This record gives sequence, C-alpha cells and structure tokens, in this order.
Amino acid sequence: MEDRIARKTRRTKETEVTVILSFLHNPTVSVATDLPFFNHLLTAMAFHGHFSLNVHAVGDVQVDPHHLVEDTALVLGDVLKSIAKKSGPLTRFGHSVIPMDDSLAEVVIDVCERPFLVYNADFPQTSAGDFDIFLLREFLFALVNRAGITLHANIRYGQNSHHMAEALFKALGKAIFTAYTPAEHRGGIRSTKGIL
Repeated sequence: MEDRIARKTRRTKETEVTVILSFLHNPTVSVATDLPFFNHLLTAMAFHGHFSLNVHAVGDVQVDPHHLVEDTALVLGDVLKSIAKKSGPLTRFGHSVIPMDDSLAEVVIDVCERPFLVYNADFPQTSAGDFDIFLLREFLFALVNRAGITLHANIRYGQNSHHMAEALFKALGKAIFTAYTPAEHRGGIRSTKGIL
C-alpha cells in the first residue's frame, strides 16, 4: 500500500520542512513546528481527518512566521499530489461542515489538477495567541496550488477566532480524507471528460 503514503522534505535558506502523510490504518499524528498554534491546527486537521501526519518544520519565525506556514503548506501539497498520482482513481470530492462552539466552518475539495481557492472568513480577532490569523489564507493558497486542488473554505460564522480557525482545520482534515479515498468503482478517471 505504498501508494497511500508520501514523504517530502523541502530545504531553503529560510526553512526546513519534512512531511510524511499516510492514509493507512491506525493513524498517528506528530507535529512539531516553531509555531504552537499552527501545531494545534495541523494536529486537529489530521486527527479529525483520521490520517497519519508527521510534520517537522523549523525556520526563521523571528523574521516572519509566514515563511514557515507557507513552506509547510507547499510540502503538504506535494505529498497530497504524490498520493493522488500513485493511488489511481480517487473519490475526488470531499465535503465537511464542522462546528466548534460559536463557530461553523465548511470545506469542499475537488482533486482535479485545477488549483483554485475560494476563502470566505471574517475573523473578529486578528490573532490566536501569537499566531496571525491572516496566515491561514496563505496556508490554504499554497496548499491548493501545490496539491493541484480546488478548495472552497467558508467560515459561516463565529465569535472567537481560535474556534473559527480550529473548526476550519477540522473540516479541512475530514474533506481531505474523503476526497483522497480510493474510488469505489476503480474503472477510470472520475470525470465525464475521461481526463482531469
């Protein structure tokens, strides 16, 4: 089942990021970056998505956390793209709506090799702990472009930016799991055109 596992390391002058992702049974999650709230989000994404995720990322967060967040998303996108290429026909579409207290988030994914992001969120606080909330869009933008997916992320409402962000990443994890599940009928590409 090596087609359901991927590993990638990216090294630049600003960051070093390694991601291992697996859709095999008995998932485990280990996330270690220099950004505690980012760790929290990625852990929630994988745990509720029910897939294994190992992330080790270090970088120049003293300059700007943007580099680490974006590069982690690029590597996560790389491993998802690798799994899509190796796995054969996938379910392709994933959808999840997740509440967290005052917040409700929706994520819809199409694994279609057409990168596109729709992101609708109105956060009442600009940060969660020391983490700047605007980095969430940067993460999603890098992820969709590298993975080659269309992603619609809508935080329908919320009063607490932490809750809103966490609901978003839980929904992202569940949508990823569904979209990357092997198609029940593995007879070909899941497209009326016969090609993505």
